[in-house]
Amino acid sequence: MTKLEAEIAQRRTFAIIAHPDAGKTTLTEKLLLFGGAIQLAGAVKARGDARRARSDWMKVERERGISVTASVMTFDYDGHTFNLLDTPGHEDFSEDTYRTLTAVDSAVMVIDAAKGIEAQTRKLFEVCRLRDMPICTFVNKLDREGRDTFDLIDEVEQALALDVTPASWPIGMGRSFKGVYDLIHDRLVLVSRNTGVSDNGIVCSGLDDPKLDSLLEPEEVQKLRYDVEMARALCKPFDMQAYREGHLTPIFFGSAVNNFGVRELLRGVSEYAPPPRVQKSVDRLVLPTESKVSGFVFKIQANMDPKHRDRIAFFRICSGHFKRGMKLNHVRTGKLVNLHNPLMFLAQDRELAEEAWPGDIIGIPNHGNLRIGDSLTEGEAIRFTGIPSFAPEHLQSVRAEDPMKSKHLSRALEQLAEEGVARVFKAYLGGEWIVGVVGVLQFDVLADRIRTEYEVPVRFEASTLFTAQWVECDDHNELKRFIDINKANMAEDHTGSPVFLARNSWRLDKAKEDFPKVRFLKVKEQVV
Repeated sequence: MTKLEAEIAQRRTFAIIAHPDAGKTTLTEKLLLFGGAIQLAGAVKARGDARRARSDWMKVERERGISVTASVMTFDYDGHTFNLLDTPGHEDFSEDTYRTLTAVDSAVMVIDAAKGIEAQTRKLFEVCRLRDMPICTFVNKLDREGRDTFDLIDEVEQALALDVTPASWPIGMGRSFKGVYDLIHDRLVLVSRNTGVSDNGIVCSGLDDPKLDSLLEPEEVQKLRYDVEMARALCKPFDMQAYREGHLTPIFFGSAVNNFGVRELLRGVSEYAPPPRVQKSVDRLVLPTESKVSGFVFKIQANMDPKHRDRIAFFRICSGHFKRGMKLNHVRTGKLVNLHNPLMFLAQDRELAEEAWPGDIIGIPNHGNLRIGDSLTEGEAIRFTGIPSFAPEHLQSVRAEDPMKSKHLSRALEQLAEEGVARVFKAYLGGEWIVGVVGVLQFDVLADRIRTEYEVPVRFEASTLFTAQWVECDDHNELKRFIDINKANMAEDHTGSPVFLARNSWRLDKAKEDFPKVRFLKVKEQVV
């Protein structure tokens, strides 16, 4: 095995997906804690300065107690290197999650034991399904009263049309929660009444081991043995191929806030989740074992360090051995990019990356020359596919409260558009700025960020617009004719692409009828 093959084999790049309040950020903290990346988990719901989860570093995230942007955390555990991407759970920020899922090889789906499959969980799962992405499931909050374990398993199977196999089994629930039995390694992991991280558990020789009778109450042992026997009869046995193809999910149970079941989940990801996978490009499939470096930008984040007004491009390496100081071909522009200060992340903390391998996520400081979807390669003009942009569902006009700061507002809007947090359109006539978002909460976040990061107080105002859709046509003259006739309803996005702003559904339908050759796009795949 070559050095490249060995590094690929030990990497696991995965995202955590969940409905808001399922405990996703807490689970992220505890995975980092078990991985030795941090010494103390941040309390997401604590007060004052303590209200600062490691992965929620933006000011607005700390104030609201929610995740609104994806963050990257790299750590080592048990001989593997993990690249963990924490994603926003709130549906108003789902576009960032969709793009993040293009950069990972597997996912962990977190479910609240009391609530089961919720709307956003289902939505994110469908995105994973489109990519045949392997998923491990973690049923969280067993320290509270929740639904019957078999009901939860049945719901996952029925609602998501996914085979389920239990990897661990809970013992009790709520106040009577005693811990979990690790069905993979035959370990009994009991709740520690201390505040520290629990130990590795007690190794057993199967469910008939007398140790169980001495450590648990008779009714608990009886129920555990009965439930596991029934689960093994009803559920399919674990099949690596079915899991890797996205047809089967191992399900783990625990309580992230109490460190329970977290180590078992981490071991499961370590043992089952795939190493970096083959990536699709316009012309061919790109293998991670190829010697030449290639990768794509899936996220831009401005002002991670407010003192330095920085802009970081998050770059997923798809193939080759990356070394600091490399010059890579920027496929969209044809120019060489000198990567002399690449970064590795632990959320907001960062350090210089001397080298990186397929599956790793590195940060590239830049001044606006990199966009979401851009490919960087060691020569070949590879254009990776599958990174989506979505037509906004809510549109408002925006202006600076101080007209003298209009230029500052323009710069702020363009930078935020390059991050992908909103669609920003400049009208062809009048030059008015229109901001489009997937969820209305984004307007509050945008106003807060523009005020705090760019020192421009702004006002968002209701718009009469119904929708904004990108327009394209194979016939350049026909597209020009369409734009000329509809100039009052046209704008361009931050990349210069033309956008049709429809006042109502009738106008959109009429435009489609009058110009059948023109394509109106609600989802635009970024291939650059």
